[in-house]
Amino acid sequence: MHIYAFGSVCRGDIDSSSDIDLLAIVNGFDHRFDPQLYSIYSRRRIGEIWAEGNPFAWHLSIESRLIFSSDGSDILSSMGQPNRYTACRQDCEKFRNLFLEAQSSIREDGRTMTFDLSTTFLAIRNFATCFSLGRLETPVFSRNAALLLSERSLPISAAAYSVFERARILCTRGYGPGVSKDEAHMAMGFLSTIEKWMNGLLLEICRDDI
Repeated sequence: MHIYAFGSVCRGDIDSSSDIDLLAIVNGFDHRFDPQLYSIYSRRRIGEIWAEGNPFAWHLSIESRLIFSSDGSDILSSMGQPNRYTACRQDCEKFRNLFLEAQSSIREDGRTMTFDLSTTFLAIRNFATCFSLGRLETPVFSRNAALLLSERSLPISAAAYSVFERARILCTRGYGPGVSKDEAHMAMGFLSTIEKWMNGLLLEICRDDI
């Protein structure tokens, strides 16, 4: 059994809205680990995502720290770097499509506003992380990844980004201040900007792939 911390606590950018991300590598079912508190993987599955060059494998490779080892070994360090990440275009298209679905729901319905704003944040963050891993020298795994891409950063206001992020925290953790109608309307004003940003980075990816 091996337990790792990863994410913001290892990057050193933890704040009041951060949680502590924990990974448990176990063989078979272990009742001691709550899936709501841990990312639970078998050793075989860890090997598979390393071979795939999966973004989560790269995240762990770069930003994890061993907390406990039942046999004194460090599985992740011993595996070296994951294979090269090759699914940048497919993953960015997937998260652009997720964003488009949330955008459509926001504009046509409105009854699931907080959920749709949360999904928008998920799409933005994961799109930016996948782009950085596939196209930049230094991948960015922060929840603020979209704002940390230098000249390719998402050009929206900090206030609007905060609304999307707060909606995500409300939906996944169930705490924090609610999103008012005025705040939601303000954030919605940037949906076209977000779509244009995603389309521009996808065009860059496609040109690089030719």
